[in-house]
Amino acid sequence: MTSIVPPDERTCEECGRTDRWDDDRGSWVIDDDGDPYCLHEWDINGTYDPVT
Repeated sequence: MTSIVPPDERTCEECGRTDRWDDDRGSWVIDDDGDPYCLHEWDINGTYDPVT
């Protein structure tokens, strides 16, 4: 059976801000002092493969 595994971290290619997934909140949280107002460009074409 195929399963989808969501990412648990992401980094903006524009400002370098990193976010991590917080299971308790059910949302992404800023992991550092990155720019919260950047129109973030997440690396959606990277090497991460959500299908296992």
